[in-house]
Amino acid sequence: MTGEARERAAASHEAHPEHGPEDLCTAGTLLYTQALRQGRVPAPEAVATPCLTAFGLLQPRVGEHDWLEPVAPAVALHRMLDVSAQRIAEERRREARLSATFEPLMQVDGRRTAGADAAAVRVLNGIPQINEAISDAMADAANELLCIQPNIHYGDRRGQASQHLSLRRDQAMLDRGGRIRTLYQHTQRHLPLVRARYEQLRGDAEARSLDEVTDRLIIVDRSIAFIPANTDRSLALEVRHPALINYFVTTFERLWRLATPMHPRAAQRPSLNGVTPRQRTIASLLVEGHTDTDIADRLGMNVRTARVHIAKLAASLGSESRAQLGYLIAESGILGQRDAEQ
Repeated sequence: MTGEARERAAASHEAHPEHGPEDLCTAGTLLYTQALRQGRVPAPEAVATPCLTAFGLLQPRVGEHDWLEPVAPAVALHRMLDVSAQRIAEERRREARLSATFEPLMQVDGRRTAGADAAAVRVLNGIPQINEAISDAMADAANELLCIQPNIHYGDRRGQASQHLSLRRDQAMLDRGGRIRTLYQHTQRHLPLVRARYEQLRGDAEARSLDEVTDRLIIVDRSIAFIPANTDRSLALEVRHPALINYFVTTFERLWRLATPMHPRAAQRPSLNGVTPRQRTIASLLVEGHTDTDIADRLGMNVRTARVHIAKLAASLGSESRAQLGYLIAESGILGQRDAEQ
């Protein structure tokens, strides 16, 4: 091969994308087809398709080094399948060795069977599967449903559809004599869809609200729990592990005791010295150094609403700057009033 030919070959290897024989490139397919029809192709024409020689589809023509001849497709396929079969056989032998190595180790732990914990947590993929799993769990429930519902966009189609489905499930459980307790964020206390929900439900249903809650949580009869597994809630975990269920229930009960009644009898959250409970919560987050965006996310409101509350708080305390506001919050004693309420 001449120096120029070697340079072309090196350049072709850089430009030619890597692929396996099962994904033969277009250029390679065309040249191989040409070789099958004509019986041979000039060697320089194959420089741009090194895959043909690498996969054994073209080979040097005996006595004519400037030409390549095609290997019969059936022969080439048989060779490739043989290599694949050998690779699969080696993987099977590796699997057998792994099983032989770990089987006695698994038997050492006689306290549980293999995969026992795997059944305690199941991944649910997609809204239909999540709804089906919750519906199945609630169909057999008759005692208690505990829910934490963070700020959800009820105005979108997905939120409304979810509300209609959960309303039917909840009413069916209440009809069986069950009890439902739900925690919301304060921003949801007066949402029309939430208020309409409790106007329709009949039975032992209670609701309370907090400034901040955890992510969504559903606990059915203290035996099955559902929690989100990603940010857009298209994945969820179905949890049946007793220790995790107890942890979730304890978390719910502690938040419930701190929450403000919302239904069936709503409690008013009084203002103190012209500062509302919402503003006192925001004041606490400001002192901790949170940004406007962080505060809005944690309290389930948009940034514009959060800034309106901050402006009203600043006006109530007579603050003229953000730095002065932090000082006046500390001097006013309003955070101590908030702690006394809790």
